Amino acid sequence: MDDDMPNEALAELRTKHLGVWGVVQIAAGTGLAVYAMWVGLLQPGFRKVPLKLQVPYIPASKAQVKNVMSLMRGRTGGLVDLGSGDGRIVLEAYQHGFAPAVGYELNPWLVQLARFHAWRAGHHGKVSYRQEDLWKIDLSKCKNVTVFLAPSVLSLLQKKLQDELPNDALVVAGRFPFPDWNPCRIEGHGVDRAWAYNMQAQPHHTSQKNQKPQCKTV
Repeated sequence: MDDDMPNEALAELRTKHLGVWGVVQIAAGTGLAVYAMWVGLLQPGFRKVPLKLQVPYIPASKAQVKNVMSLMRGRTGGLVDLGSGDGRIVLEAYQHGFAPAVGYELNPWLVQLARFHAWRAGHHGKVSYRQEDLWKIDLSKCKNVTVFLAPSVLSLLQKKLQDELPNDALVVAGRFPFPDWNPCRIEGHGVDRAWAYNMQAQPHHTSQKNQKPQCKTV
């Protein structure tokens, strides 16, 4: 993992022109300060989420989405986006022929925002956004997985993916790479970079299915 990647991601917020709609989306992503305080104080279940597993919402750029879909080129079937935010990856995946396209997001504000995006794009009911904890999702039948998560989460998510995903699954990470995995392809530069990982090639992968990798190293 590049040493300057976290700094690049943080710098993106300082240099990126968000516009009015971008500000609205970030406000929705934070859940608003009052809502966050209410949830943190009054809902015991929310307090169980460790601080290092709480991921700040930063909308994916068009370049990031493009790079993720480029790495998914040639793949078919369904796609799951873990920590789907405002849902743009799921929408783009559906438009590239992935079905079902499902996003899992714990923040209820972002789930509603994602559903609004789907409705505005004319795809209401064609994509799915679920308010669920990604750690409790069964991924054993998922062949295409995308993630835009913080390094602290990726380091823990590795084991779940290794234990549950089939051999022919492809995982694409945006903005930050998995710390202990070797990518089979990399697309883009800086904060727009995305990494593709074939599960069969990863160390300690426990799936017993004997299938060949579908992502070639370039």
